[in-house]
Parts: sequence; C-alpha cells; structure tokens
Amino acid sequence: RPEFALDVLLVTGPVARQMAPRLKRVYDQAPDPKVVIAVGSCGLEGGVFYESYNLVGPIDQHIPVDVYVPGCPPRPEAIIEAVVKAWVKLEKAEQKVA
Repeated sequence: RPEFALDVLLVTGPVARQMAPRLKRVYDQAPDPKVVIAVGSCGLEGGVFYESYNLVGPIDQHIPVDVYVPGCPPRPEAIIEAVVKAWVKLEKAEQKVA
C-alpha cells in the first residue's frame, strides 16, 4: 500500500543517475490512475546538460509520460495548458475505472 497518493506527477529537469531509481519508485508506488507531465527541454532531451556524465536519459526512458511541455524555459501558459490536458486525461482514466 502506498504511503501517498498523487493524481499528477510533474517532473522537471534532467534525470540524474541518483534520481532515476527514486523517480521510478515514486511512479510505481502511486496508485492508478495517474498522469505524468514532463516539463522543459532538460527533462525531454537533456537540454544544456545533454552530454553530462551523470545523466541517464530523458524522463520518458524511465517512466511513461502523458504530456510533454517543451521549452527552455517553458512558457508559463504551456505549463498551465499541460496541467489542463493532464486533468482531462485523468478524468477519462477515472471514468474507465469506475
């Protein structure tokens, strides 16, 4: 049984070697339905840190991503739009479960 509940997991920044297992654990322990939003170029492709020795790939190589928000930095309106998209996906997923 998870010690927490989440509906939306918003992930920013690149995935560092130490962060990867923790990110996966949080995702796996969160009950379904859940939606993941990847925010910013660093999270989507590594951004300016792309060739860093400590990065282990974009977010979607570690957990499934439902909504992508590109940009460095991403526009605030794009983040709000992503949250709305995530909300809609979550509502649809909850209707399937019910």
